[in-house]
Amino acid sequence: MKVIKTEPYIPENIDIVEVGVNHITISVWPFEAGYAITFAHPLRRLLLSSSVGYAAVALKIEGVSHEFDSIRGIVEDVAQFIANLKNVRFLIKDKTNDETVELSYIFNGPMVLTSRDLTNEFTDIVNPDVYLATINEDFSLNISLIVKKGIGYVPSEAMRTDVADGYITLDAYFTPVKKAVYEISNILLEDNPNFEKLVFDIETDGQIKPMDAFKDAIAIMYKQMSIFGVELSEAPVPSKNVEDSHELRVLLTPIDCLNLSARCFNCLDRAGIKYVGELTLMQGDEIKNIKNMGKKSYDEIADKLQELGYPIGVELSNSTATLFSRKLAKLKA
Repeated sequence: MKVIKTEPYIPENIDIVEVGVNHITISVWPFEAGYAITFAHPLRRLLLSSSVGYAAVALKIEGVSHEFDSIRGIVEDVAQFIANLKNVRFLIKDKTNDETVELSYIFNGPMVLTSRDLTNEFTDIVNPDVYLATINEDFSLNISLIVKKGIGYVPSEAMRTDVADGYITLDAYFTPVKKAVYEISNILLEDNPNFEKLVFDIETDGQIKPMDAFKDAIAIMYKQMSIFGVELSEAPVPSKNVEDSHELRVLLTPIDCLNLSARCFNCLDRAGIKYVGELTLMQGDEIKNIKNMGKKSYDEIADKLQELGYPIGVELSNSTATLFSRKLAKLKA
């Protein structure tokens, strides 16, 4: 006779393995059938979209007025210098005041400038070997950077009113989580095969430890669910309208703000794809079937969407997908 349960089984086992530098796997079991995905999918979304990190949001270069200018005395133009700078991962040293820091530098040539040279009393650099520029002899490069703390991705246009004159705003990739994937497998428990094991694979860029990112994601999940513990007699605080959400702003980011290669951008442009949200509504095979879409371009798109917290195949909520589709129709009308 089958035993009738009155509550679901609660996982009792957890195994954490350090795979490499800033890379771990977390295995949890046993879950009731169907429970592992219920836990894993939202947690993965939180890891990719809501983990706190640091990024340069604005740049000022002495003698330069806009991002399409050239810089006398260095090999790279401003656009290439900015592209290199976006790869630098910062850490603000003062944890009591780590929301924003303004950094100023003077570099005298000749020298090869790397991210290591940006380390000072206010900030550390997680990846010190990123190439930035080559400065010629008899030239001094005078720059200022604004580094902020944040989550997810914020396009440069959204910050133009927040910085002083003379600064060039940058697309900011705050998320420190490079990879967050999971695998669910069936396991046998007391001769019952209807149980599951969940294995999370998490890798960060070094701004935060993977285990800390995992704990923070769980804490965010708890906070998001706390509203359900409010007494029904209490009036809950009105939630922010989806129309004003960070998620929708990311989905409406123009493709030309992603710094894609010319080949990749032209492929999407010819297909009439103008916004990030259009790619999130497509499955991987649909993107691959875009005319002239090669593997290199597909991988480039996959990496960009991953950085934004919307990896290929991710499912948007019905309300967000519907609102995005409406706004897209208006933009393309």
